[in-house]
Amino acid sequence: MSLRSNRRLRAVVLAAATGLTLAGLAVSTPGATAAPGGVSADGPPSTPVPISTPDGVVSAYVLNAKHANPGQTRLVERAVRQAGGVIVQTWPEIGVVVAHSDRASFRDRVRQLGGNAVESVGATRTVPVTEGTPAGVAAPWGPGKGQLRKEAPRRDTDSAGSEQTVAVAPDPRESEQWDMQMIKADQAHAITDGSRKVVVGVLDSGIDPDHPDLAANIDVADSVNCSNAGRPDTSPTGWYPTTSDHGTHVAGTIGAARNGTGIVGVAPGVRMASVKVVNDAGFIYPEYAVCGFMWAGEHGMDVTNNSYYVDPFEFYCEDQPDQYAAKEAVRRAVAWSTDQGVVHAAAAGNSSYDLANKTTDTGSPDDGTPVERTLNNGCQDIPTELPGVVTVSSLERFPTTGLENRLSGFSNRGLGVIDVAAPGSRILSTIVNGNGYGLKSGTSMASPHVAGVLALMKSVHPGWTPAQMVAKLRAQADDHACGTTTAGAPCVGPETDNSYYGEGVLDALDAVS
Repeated sequence: MSLRSNRRLRAVVLAAATGLTLAGLAVSTPGATAAPGGVSADGPPSTPVPISTPDGVVSAYVLNAKHANPGQTRLVERAVRQAGGVIVQTWPEIGVVVAHSDRASFRDRVRQLGGNAVESVGATRTVPVTEGTPAGVAAPWGPGKGQLRKEAPRRDTDSAGSEQTVAVAPDPRESEQWDMQMIKADQAHAITDGSRKVVVGVLDSGIDPDHPDLAANIDVADSVNCSNAGRPDTSPTGWYPTTSDHGTHVAGTIGAARNGTGIVGVAPGVRMASVKVVNDAGFIYPEYAVCGFMWAGEHGMDVTNNSYYVDPFEFYCEDQPDQYAAKEAVRRAVAWSTDQGVVHAAAAGNSSYDLANKTTDTGSPDDGTPVERTLNNGCQDIPTELPGVVTVSSLERFPTTGLENRLSGFSNRGLGVIDVAAPGSRILSTIVNGNGYGLKSGTSMASPHVAGVLALMKSVHPGWTPAQMVAKLRAQADDHACGTTTAGAPCVGPETDNSYYGEGVLDALDAVS
């Protein structure tokens, strides 16, 4: 995977690169209609980035019904068919329809035919649909890896139903995990390793199905592939990693088993579902993310980790019609899954960017030809800036021989945007190649620490709602003053809540005490 792709997945990979190079198609077209709400109230209009959808080329769209109910959704579906589109997936719970069409006029026609039922419609990528065509890319670690191991047996519980932690010898490389010591996960494990009843959805590139530190903790029944045009693909191997081991590394930080092998995750006793939202070219399109969040909510997951931003825009602007529709679809999916009891952690990003004061973006759209564009604060990095999502910045160990810390130079920041900070530089975790272990850096590596702590918290407080968990997570974080300023925007705000560390450094021990 190229550096751009790793950046999209919020990681600067220090392990060996896979060598996949992204290829994009440059497109442009004049004209764009106003998005719902018109010009953003958060600053001057953002620079338009029209998406071309020429006749004869299959393009992907999301459509949002004005009201999220089955009746309105059926009206949108009818308009899609009448406008020359094909329905790929429908989510009536949130009034979202995913469609493909090879008609240049599809967006205008579906608005006309759908009338008041269609709140918004937008193209989700600047390149033609490729799902269903051969990827032509071989996984760097070779062909299939054999049968899945059986799920580990449930632990015994006491009469009150709480987990009994069994004392075991440290795993061989646990002493190298400075990150677990920094967030006091090693101390939290004296109270609980997490409950087998708790499931973390790893929305990423797939989890290695037979890694010895992961296989026993994979929730196979709830794993799915959402990168097939945004449809849930439940085939037995669909959720396996193909061209990236990013999700495998993330999963190890969350829940590598305490089994005498390798490392130990933040919550080694919980289960993880592989929710694959990354296609073989390394892209996470809006319909993939919608599928992932909806799947997590439908299947009763407790936590999701989201170490990515939704392609092809690093920032989705409210005053651009295509971007608005895509953002609204993802927002609805996040909100609905939260209502089902799922709490979400997400990486803040690796652009050394001040998310509270956006100005320009030069890297979007990343699946075609990027343009330099002006932003306003109605432009957001999704899903990390959506309501209710825990936004996580990255820490590095400084000096490298101790447990002092400071913001990683690559980490995004932002006063009132960052919730908590967690270790994200040179994190040791599981990788696919050789069922081994490697170092990666990025806010991608910080976010799974938070997801793991949320899983521990849910284990000891099973009745807590997502809002309660987020509030407690923030309150229990260790205050961190601005201290040394790193590259990018200077740190602003008090020790109790600033632009670098938010409410402070993640504290696993307080979360379970």
